[in-house]
Amino acid sequence: MRRHLVDIAHRYSITLRQTYAKASRELLPQIGRDGHAKQYKRMRKAIKKIKGYLGRVLRDLRRQIQARGIILNPKEQARLAQAIRLLGQTTKSKNKLYSLHEPDVDCISKGKAHKRYEFGVKASVATTAKEAFIIGARSYPGNPYDGHTLGDQLQQVEVVTNQKPEVCYVDRGYKGSGVSSTRVVIAGQK
Repeated sequence: MRRHLVDIAHRYSITLRQTYAKASRELLPQIGRDGHAKQYKRMRKAIKKIKGYLGRVLRDLRRQIQARGIILNPKEQARLAQAIRLLGQTTKSKNKLYSLHEPDVDCISKGKAHKRYEFGVKASVATTAKEAFIIGARSYPGNPYDGHTLGDQLQQVEVVTNQKPEVCYVDRGYKGSGVSSTRVVIAGQK
C-alpha cells in the first residue's frame, strides 16, 4: 500500500518527506521469517513499524494534496480509502482488508488442522444429478452457513429451468437447511 501511495505522489509530482522504500524492503521479508520461526513478538514489532511508515506517507500525501488543491480520480481516492481502512484495522476488527487487489475477499474458517483458513467468497453451484450439467451458480458475500444458501440456490434453479427440483443431493455442510418444499438428501444418509 505504501508503494501505491508513493506512485500516486509521483504521478502528481509531489515530493514526499520520505518514501521508506529501503526500510520497507528490509522489514517485509523479516516479518515472514519471524512468523515462520514463531517469533511473534518480533514480528508484531516489525508490522507496527511498517504500519507507521504507511501512516507517515499517507499523512504527508494527504497534506500536500490538500495544500495544492489536487483532485484525485476515483481509483486514487479508493486507494486512499483502502490505506485508511488498512491502518485502522486491528486483530479484533470485523471488516478486515485481506487483499489490496480484491478488497471483497473474506476469511473463511475451514475447521481443519492442516488448512485452518481459506480466503475468498463462498460460492454455491447447482448441477444435474446424472450429467453434472451446471444449471445455477451464485456467490455469497460474508460467510453464511451453507444450509442458509440452499433455499436461494433452489429458487435460482427453478427460475432457470422453469421446473421445481424434486430431490436435492448435498454434502454434510447443509444439515439444518430448513428447506421443506424439496426433498434434501445429505451425503452419508441412508
